[in-house]
Amino acid sequence: MSTEKRAAVLGSPITHSLSPVLHRTAYAELGLTHWSYDRYEIDEARLPGFLDGLDASWAGLSLTMPLKRAVIPLLDEVTATAASVEAVNTVVFTDDGRRVGDNTDIPGMIAALRERGVEKVDHAAVLGAGATASSALAALAHLSTGPVTAYVRSEARAEEMRGWGERLGVRVLTAGWERAAEGLRAPLVVATTPAGATDALAAEVPDRPGTLFDVLYDPWPTALAAAWSARGGAVVGGLDLLVHQAVLQVERMTGRSPAPMEAMRAAGERALAAG
Repeated sequence: MSTEKRAAVLGSPITHSLSPVLHRTAYAELGLTHWSYDRYEIDEARLPGFLDGLDASWAGLSLTMPLKRAVIPLLDEVTATAASVEAVNTVVFTDDGRRVGDNTDIPGMIAALRERGVEKVDHAAVLGAGATASSALAALAHLSTGPVTAYVRSEARAEEMRGWGERLGVRVLTAGWERAAEGLRAPLVVATTPAGATDALAAEVPDRPGTLFDVLYDPWPTALAAAWSARGGAVVGGLDLLVHQAVLQVERMTGRSPAPMEAMRAAGERALAAG
């Protein structure tokens, strides 16, 4: 008889997470009928107690904000990828009970771009300096052979991005947000900002745009992504990132590869369309 295996996504807020849809679809496609995947509203204060209460049936966890950094002191091991950006979005429990933290956002971002034919660029632009921006820089360390310009709203954010660049081996230039339209001419533009933040830039999309990676997925398309597509540019969206990083999570947690990416993507699209 198969032993029950459990996994879940933790965060706050967590209600609208698509992770259960993606992971459950993968389990169904892989025939893992004894696996379950749930969501739990957990903040930093409740995280240590939640982890300590897990039994041997647990295989892994997906983490979203605000837990990606808070979990690190509670782990037995952190991969080099996760350590490079001080962010863990995946915890795998080993057979001997150890907690191993990983980051699938970075390889997921690289895979999503490569799926659209972006292998190398000679420079890139990052819009914003939030939590996703450091992961974007880590991905760009593999993709950009030249500098990355970050367009940010404050000198403190600019200093932070330059610091991440030094740590990740990326030459980061910074400019004020008021100059963000200039960045749209880069061959690869990564928008890491919250919903609505780039709407005013939609009118500034160049005639022959390169590739836009907009990390949002709801609402979709963003005004910038819609304008980009209308001009003939390639667009990679937040759902692409979500699916690719979830594929890697499923493979790490279950030990089964490859995960059913297209079925997971289709399930995510259906869930978004259903609202």
